[in-house]
Amino acid sequence: MAETPNDVVLSLRDVKKTFGPITAIKRMELDVRRGRVHTLLGENGAGKSTLMKILAGVQPATEGTILLDGAPFAPRSPQEAAARGLAIVFQELSLVNTLTVAENILATREPSRFGFISERKLVERAETLVRELGLPIDVRARVGDLSIAQRQLVEIAKGLSHDADIMILDEPTSSLSDAEAEILFRIVGRLTEAGKAVIYISHRMEEIMRLSDDITVMRDGEYVATLEKDKTSIDELIALMVGRQINEIYPPRVGDAPGQDVAPILEVEHISSGRVFQDVSFSVKPGEILGFFGLVGSGRSDVMKALFGMRWYEGTIRLDGNEVALKDPSDAIRQGIGFVTENRKEEGLVLAHAVRANITMAALGSVSSGGFLNRQREGQCAQEESTRLGVRAASIETTAGTLSGGNQQKVVLAKWLMTRPRVLILDEPTRGVDVGAKFEIYRIIRQLAADGTAIIMVSSDLPEVLGLSDRVVIMSRKRVQAIMPRADLTPESVMSFATGQKK
Repeated sequence: MAETPNDVVLSLRDVKKTFGPITAIKRMELDVRRGRVHTLLGENGAGKSTLMKILAGVQPATEGTILLDGAPFAPRSPQEAAARGLAIVFQELSLVNTLTVAENILATREPSRFGFISERKLVERAETLVRELGLPIDVRARVGDLSIAQRQLVEIAKGLSHDADIMILDEPTSSLSDAEAEILFRIVGRLTEAGKAVIYISHRMEEIMRLSDDITVMRDGEYVATLEKDKTSIDELIALMVGRQINEIYPPRVGDAPGQDVAPILEVEHISSGRVFQDVSFSVKPGEILGFFGLVGSGRSDVMKALFGMRWYEGTIRLDGNEVALKDPSDAIRQGIGFVTENRKEEGLVLAHAVRANITMAALGSVSSGGFLNRQREGQCAQEESTRLGVRAASIETTAGTLSGGNQQKVVLAKWLMTRPRVLILDEPTRGVDVGAKFEIYRIIRQLAADGTAIIMVSSDLPEVLGLSDRVVIMSRKRVQAIMPRADLTPESVMSFATGQKK
């Protein structure tokens, strides 16, 4: 790396991290400058999250030198890191669902007197912070009652509640819609204008090129290069990150979209669930990719939960023309419906179990005989799906909770592919997944559709929706506002319906 500039606030040299025989970071160098956004870019498993945990005091470095304002920096806890002026917003939520938004934001720093917490002051401080940040959150609400996107905003508020000189944002927009992301971008701008340094981690290339001043690329636990945003391109960054060129992020459709004469496999007619969503109707055909787009709170994910028996509903759902009652997930699985949830940690995985068990748990009938699990068959099937999706793990016996977020997402997808679903619901299928892995997931989605699987894909990433969908259902204010073929869609028209400007 070049000679260190005078405005560098954080400097890393030859940092290494090992976990027993496994080397997570082989060699890392980094110079972070005041008043600038420094993006860290790399595939899942490149070592980004491990490096951030070292900086945040969650884990110690094995070797190397870290300097903060020219002084040695080796925090032993997040509290010690925060005291030195470094705060982090982790990709994986670290909130307590049973506590309120205010209690989570000010956890361990609650205003108190004589050992008693002042609820009034707690709420006032949290409300002041949320108002200053422009976040649409009720600080009295219980976190467990919020959507994933709203929880992500709480996580951001929690991190920003520290008066830090260096703010680390790890995939902060992974579950945010464009509107919520704009709020975050404004906050980042205010931080850098105030002379703060921001370390930003994201897989969304468009926002990286919008926000970044400097970009450091990692690959396989090693430093590759640092480039100024204005002197590079998306193609160059992808090539550095994955070690190869990716000319098409969205692979072309395999074959033609199903025609007018093809009967729907799934028909949803006028289903409602109290105030959560109302009067939703749509259909999807075998081999079709039906996109669902809407801003946070539009009700799209709750509709998916109703289709998978996770939420009560009124109305009619038909499969192959026959009305079905989906009272719980087992009903949905028996009917050939799979569901890749947006909340992989709480609803998609058993984090304490091995990759093998997670991949096969929804399809135990296919790896059992006479009511007994066939371990050899289970291992073979789990290995095949793991290899097919490119899961990066030491083995299928690796605990799922130790994998990176992107690899956890691949395991969830592998689990439902094991069931050979006729209808596959994908709720934010590439959340927290790098560009190379996204391409592989997109390819699998295309192939599943070509094989006749009906795909329903919910995504907050508008280019993803437009790049993959045959038709798009646009929701706003708990209702369907429009259902349009891809050929008729533009980003502007979709956002007009999603924001309620068009009806």
